[in-house]
Amino acid sequence: MARFIARCAMRWSDMDAYGHVNNTAYLAYLEQARVSMFFDRYESTFARGTLVTHHEITYLRPVVYHPEPLRLELWVERIRAASFDVRYDIYDGRTLAAKAVTTLVTFDFATDRPRRLTAEEKVILNSYLDDPAGPDQTAGPDQTADPAAGARPLAPAEQE
Repeated sequence: MARFIARCAMRWSDMDAYGHVNNTAYLAYLEQARVSMFFDRYESTFARGTLVTHHEITYLRPVVYHPEPLRLELWVERIRAASFDVRYDIYDGRTLAAKAVTTLVTFDFATDRPRRLTAEEKVILNSYLDDPAGPDQTAGPDQTADPAAGARPLAPAEQE
């Protein structure tokens, strides 16, 4: 399956005193994109309880406010019994500006304990596993970022 693509508008108030989008604004972008991804193939058992237990963001380039939305590519990896990771590549135009990962745990609020993923939830999560580019794909003029930063060429449907 291809990565899920979300577009997140920046707000003028996301900028800090240095004139670029503040690092804390990225958490809101990740949340907005993650919620969009899960409502794309909604499974109501996730609504019973899913908690964020960890965020990690690597900032690669500063982003300055402009009216065009950021493009976030999301996918799932590392599915375990009661948790999973969502990974993100955050693009400002064609520039890879940041990479992130969020660890989520399915949770039972009645018992106040983590719960195992259901079979239905695993099916949904597996549908978001990344489909890495094959070795026959080569970078060309549509390269999204520096190859050393883990970039991949844009698929035709993703090109703007």
